[in-house]
Amino acid sequence: GKSTLLKIMAGLDTNIEGEARPQPNIKVGYLPQEPELDPKKTVREEVIQGIGGMFAKVERFNAISERFAEPMSDDEMNKLLEEQAKLQDDIDAAGGWELDRKLEIAADALRLPPWDSKIELLSGGEKRRVALCRLLLSAPDMLLLDEPTNHLDAESISWLEKYLEQYPSTVIAVTHDRYFLDNVAEWILELDRGHGIPYHGNYSSWLEQKEKRLAQEEREREALRKTLERELEWVRQNPKARQAKSKARMQRYEELASREFQERNETNEIYIPPGGIVGIIGPNGAGKTTLFRMLTGVEKPDAGEIRIGSTVKLAYVDQSRQALNDKNTVWQEISNGLDLIKVGNYETPSRGYVGRFNFKGTQQQQLIGELSGGERNRVHLAKVLKSGGNVLLLDEPTNDLDVETLRALEEGLLAYPGCAVVISHDRWFLDRIATHILAFEGNSEVVWFEGNYQEYVEDYRKRRGEDANQPHRIRYKPLTR
Repeated sequence: GKSTLLKIMAGLDTNIEGEARPQPNIKVGYLPQEPELDPKKTVREEVIQGIGGMFAKVERFNAISERFAEPMSDDEMNKLLEEQAKLQDDIDAAGGWELDRKLEIAADALRLPPWDSKIELLSGGEKRRVALCRLLLSAPDMLLLDEPTNHLDAESISWLEKYLEQYPSTVIAVTHDRYFLDNVAEWILELDRGHGIPYHGNYSSWLEQKEKRLAQEEREREALRKTLERELEWVRQNPKARQAKSKARMQRYEELASREFQERNETNEIYIPPGGIVGIIGPNGAGKTTLFRMLTGVEKPDAGEIRIGSTVKLAYVDQSRQALNDKNTVWQEISNGLDLIKVGNYETPSRGYVGRFNFKGTQQQQLIGELSGGERNRVHLAKVLKSGGNVLLLDEPTNDLDVETLRALEEGLLAYPGCAVVISHDRWFLDRIATHILAFEGNSEVVWFEGNYQEYVEDYRKRRGEDANQPHRIRYKPLTR
């Protein structure tokens, strides 16, 4: 009910018991998961809607200045001078002279498409970034953000975190981005079994307080408490200790850290060790998804060729999650109607396996066609992790997943016997599971790094210096024609 709560607060869902109303003269701004934009407008026209009133005042001020160059009577001039003085007071008070600069900063930080791009030609992620930019520039008294980090790359999320930290008014965000919660949140509101439970502090603090509360509950909650204890243990570890979790997976790789491998690396070849988990990161539009589409044969490379080894069996989940039978139940879709299913090298009861993806009891009998986007994502992941492929390709697998399912996905990947290549902007997730990072850093530069996300960031900052955290619109050479 998290998204429903935001809709109620935004005044969009009034079919409720009781009442919910803002204080008088409070301006509420809302970013839904699927924002509505005018397909006939350009990116600039949509974004300017967020500051339309102030933008109109600046344009009127400039128009009056141009009018003074024309002949006019004293009365006309006095009226225009009076109007312009009032406009100047309003613009000064709101910092309106900086509008163009603010527009460019926000557009660069959120990686907006070119200003003259038509909305109808944009992808879903691009539309969402346009809507977020428009909302932030409108500066409401209360910001309601539903999954604001979806479709944002790491640098854009970092900019958004700093922006919200300095935001003078209230911000309420529904998100599963755990680093975002750690860096920005001052309060956590947990929706649990029909109750809203507030906690003072960020995500790590919530884990501690939640663990204490769960310790006093019934034994049937014991499994969830242990999950939270494991999460808290990881939070308290330093980056060096975090990387130790994946060292066992990389022992087989040490023999390859030889001169032969280093020479291959200089020729821009990449070797993924058995059991390796590669996190692919980079700005939106860099070509990460296109790389997957080429590996799976959906698109052809601009030059050269892609050869898949005879023993390689690819398993791929793209961002659309469409290849499901809407008439099947959740259990049927994942298990193919079998009581025992093979996951990797092991057989396991199918209902227990489905339950690991947070489909409990009667939820396993829900029809696929009735599921939300996040629930469909969970079904896809459950199917792929049992598919028997030896190379997993996952494109933004963490979008719309709750924390419990994220933990199941992390544990499933860490136990997976093959290799996994994961496109993700979820920094916490990449810290937990990645043994290597493939980073699209802009201007057609691709960097291969041994280590998890946090270690890559430290290396990136050493290489780039002060400019490391400043997002810019980046141009890439095409991967395909």
